[in-house]
Amino acid sequence: MSRESRSLSEVHGSVQIPTGRGRWRRLLAFLGPAYLVSVGYMDPGNWATDIAGGSAFGYKLLWVLLMSNLMALLLQSLSARLGIVRGLDLAQASRHTYPPLVNIPLYLLAEIAIAACDLAEVVGMAIGLHLLFDIPVLWGVLIAAFDTLLILFLMNRGMRMMEVFILSIVSLIGLAFLTEMFIVQPVASEVFKGLIPSELNGTALYIAIGIIGATVMPHNLYLHSSLVQTRRHGRDAKGIKEAIRFNFIDTAVALNVAFLVNAAILILAAAGFHRAGFFDVAEIDQAHQLLGDLFGDLSPALFAIALIAAGQSSTITGTLAGQIVMEGYLDLRIRPWLRRLITRLIAIIPAVACIVWFGEDSLGRLLVFSQVVLSLQLGFAVIPLIHFCSDRVRMGEHVIPAWARILSWLTAVIIVLLNAKLVWEEVTNWIAANGWGVIAVVVLIFLLAATALLLYIALAPFIRNAREGKEHLHQAAPPLDLGTVAPYCNVAITVDFSDHDRRTISAAVAQGGYQATYVLIHITESAAARYLGPESGDLETIGDTSNLEGYVRQLKAQGFMATGCIGHGHAPDAIAKLVMDAQCDLLVMGAHGHRGIKDILLGTTLDSVRHKVKVPVFIVQ
Repeated sequence: MSRESRSLSEVHGSVQIPTGRGRWRRLLAFLGPAYLVSVGYMDPGNWATDIAGGSAFGYKLLWVLLMSNLMALLLQSLSARLGIVRGLDLAQASRHTYPPLVNIPLYLLAEIAIAACDLAEVVGMAIGLHLLFDIPVLWGVLIAAFDTLLILFLMNRGMRMMEVFILSIVSLIGLAFLTEMFIVQPVASEVFKGLIPSELNGTALYIAIGIIGATVMPHNLYLHSSLVQTRRHGRDAKGIKEAIRFNFIDTAVALNVAFLVNAAILILAAAGFHRAGFFDVAEIDQAHQLLGDLFGDLSPALFAIALIAAGQSSTITGTLAGQIVMEGYLDLRIRPWLRRLITRLIAIIPAVACIVWFGEDSLGRLLVFSQVVLSLQLGFAVIPLIHFCSDRVRMGEHVIPAWARILSWLTAVIIVLLNAKLVWEEVTNWIAANGWGVIAVVVLIFLLAATALLLYIALAPFIRNAREGKEHLHQAAPPLDLGTVAPYCNVAITVDFSDHDRRTISAAVAQGGYQATYVLIHITESAAARYLGPESGDLETIGDTSNLEGYVRQLKAQGFMATGCIGHGHAPDAIAKLVMDAQCDLLVMGAHGHRGIKDILLGTTLDSVRHKVKVPVFIVQ
């Protein structure tokens, strides 16, 4: 698998695991991916469900939170194992396994889940900005668009920098809620009673499923299977086992921190609101105001700061998950800034539409609903994950043991049955109130199609041995019958009259030797050249022509056959045209090494050219 086809290729294998060092040094090198995942477990969607559950039912739903955390720990460890052993993220594994008829609906459902997740994160951050700085919520949503620039900056600084940033935010959230616990002073005995399971019906079931969807988030399964691949460790059996063990430690610590934060939010709502007689606190801004009324100015300020931090960190990981899903399912790779901007717009457009259509007063209930949507999609991510990690042929000795398979399937069954119960109750109640109509028929058809898809991905691996898809990574390599290998005859070389040219030309002549003809190409991009083309006679065009002729003379003096071509206007189009006109069979280009923001300002000539020419492109770094 080429580096470009790797999951999150720009940071894949970028963190070196030290060898020959102490175990603690290696463990510290593995720590990090789970903390990026954990912020998804304490995002504003969690706040909405925890606040609603705590205010309405006190501590009674704490056991749901604990069960959800145990489910999350199990499933995230499976996700990490998949990425470590097979070198595939969950989306890539699905693309290599399922036929398009199944794969495309799975992709669409994953995008819906990410949109629902991002909706909660963007809205939550906007509410936090409104509460702390009195910025209108709609403006706050638009401000969230600039998270794309922050992601670009952090990714360009390396994976470790992003992990440090996220860990700092997680610490800020944890400290804020630790202080809140001292302020509200919950009764410990009542907290422990909430850990005892109780019956779920009606509103309690709805909120409980929202808690599960907000805790065991489908996009985190895609994210974790990719992030573990940023570690460059040994690929032998010992190295993989160590990676699995250390990543489980990373996951256990990070998710338990997330559980304590979520529990603190629910306990805050139970001790602060339910105990005071406020049983229907569904809006985050309502919770903020009540905290001020009940506990003074410090508590709501800490609440708003933690909310902004949660929204900011969660939008980063949500956007990364969007990139992973798009690349993994569709094998579609576009420029990083554009890819992340698209993912961000998928969240911002629905958020703006919801605010304009429903108004700001309904945002709390909208957040809870978004988490229910996440839970409904969860089975479509969990069931393939279990099958992939149970595949003895592809996982080898690292396949999950029988007890883990049993617990995983039990988790999947609980999730699917709770969701089925909720859907049945909601649909039957809606039909009873509104009767049968076009909308009811459409919803029924959609539910039947979703049920068929779920049954297929759950049962197909059990009833057939051969997959319909192709496992590109592990299929047998075809025989290499190269025949007669013809040397390159016409080699095109792009030059820009900088220090990079010496390396680029040297690499080119190493490919063709003294037998090839070398076509030196330079594109003049002045305003006159763009407008007048070959007829331009400005100073830049004159100077470029002189420099190119100088290169040609030097090559000829050393015994090489060379010629020069000046192009004008848009560089990628002009280069492609000159390569085609000269009938070149190889193009050699130098890479300038700029990324991120500079790509936006200076453009990415390499990426554009290689899609326009029909000959091999040799890039010299």
